Amino acid sequence: MHYLLLCALIFLPETPAFPLQQRPQPWSIIDLEKVKVYLDKFFPILPETQSLSIEERIKEMQKFFHLTVTGKLDTETEEIMTMPRCGMPDTEYPTSAGTRKWEKTHLTYKILSYTQDLPRRKVEDAIRRALMVWSDVTPLQFRKVDTGRADIEIRFARREHGDGSPFDGRGRVLAHAFPPGKGRRGAAHFDDDEKWSDVNQDINLFLIAAHEFGHSLGLTHSNDPGALMYPYYSYQNPQTFKLPAEDKQRIQKLYGKKPSNS
Repeated sequence: MHYLLLCALIFLPETPAFPLQQRPQPWSIIDLEKVKVYLDKFFPILPETQSLSIEERIKEMQKFFHLTVTGKLDTETEEIMTMPRCGMPDTEYPTSAGTRKWEKTHLTYKILSYTQDLPRRKVEDAIRRALMVWSDVTPLQFRKVDTGRADIEIRFARREHGDGSPFDGRGRVLAHAFPPGKGRRGAAHFDDDEKWSDVNQDINLFLIAAHEFGHSLGLTHSNDPGALMYPYYSYQNPQTFKLPAEDKQRIQKLYGKKPSNS
């Protein structure tokens, strides 16, 4: 009997006198890398944010998009990180990125390559109407050219395409455009892995182009979900589209109002 009791005591599992406090779960390597890639691309570290932790940087992103500010990769935050959007950052452009506006009002544009999703005439029509969104409310005028350099050069491309900002395949980043100034000044690039459309299916070229040309003219992103310059894509009827008041005010701050005799 003493032998059996001794065995039972030997094999009895140890139980702590007090329950252990549950330790906070660390970031998984996958989650941490996913968040860092997103933040580095769309909320890059600036001089004033160099000392921020990953949680603090997530909070800044959540504030921008009017999400619940948790500093964590919660469901709400993860969902918005996967939505189709523009590839430009959501913070202000660094001063070195460009002058932020053209010093002239007569601008040329050139389509360097086309998508196979739409006939050429529909691509050209969508581009023309997208530029008119901005010329209708400012003194800006746009003229299409077929030869030589143009102020705004437009192309459809896939993955790495020579500008240091590779596309990511279908979904997520749809297009990007660069501000006025040196280098790629005003260039607008569209991801040709997307399915481009001129109606209310897939990705509407007119709506994305109008947004990207806002960047080509010097506008940064807006955190107003109703603004054209909001980073994420949402469909609106192109036939009844009207430039929201915030976008109109911002572009007129750069270039002034359209002359009344135009």
